[in-house]
Amino acid sequence: MKILRISLIFNLLIFIQACGPSQADLNQEKRAEVMALHDEVMPKLGQIKSFEKKAIQKAAELAAEDSTNTDQIRQYELLATELDQAYEGMFVWMRQYEIEEEGKSPEEIKLYLDQQMILVGEVNKNIKDVLAKADSLLGD
Repeated sequence: MKILRISLIFNLLIFIQACGPSQADLNQEKRAEVMALHDEVMPKLGQIKSFEKKAIQKAAELAAEDSTNTDQIRQYELLATELDQAYEGMFVWMRQYEIEEEGKSPEEIKLYLDQQMILVGEVNKNIKDVLAKADSLLGD
């Protein structure tokens, strides 16, 4: 009777494992999620550069008008720097992102994609945050 229970439990576990999605399928879904975060903000890079130019121009105009507006000038210069860093952050992430999976186990790929999800999430958040800041300071 004990052997029958163990056999039944073992067969049930095998059945459940066979019916669930494979790690490779889960990795494909995770890769799609990573790329979705990338694709959400990638089209906004042009807007980032536009805001950066406006911030630099606004700082230059304020400096030419009145050099006592140092706090405002510094605010626009800092915004331009933050915009450039967000822009470059996307390209830094894209250069280090690996598409090739050959020679890696499904578990290694899962760990890699989990890391990439965190990194691209930070890039996504940085871009959204700096665009919101630029919109509030410069308008569109």
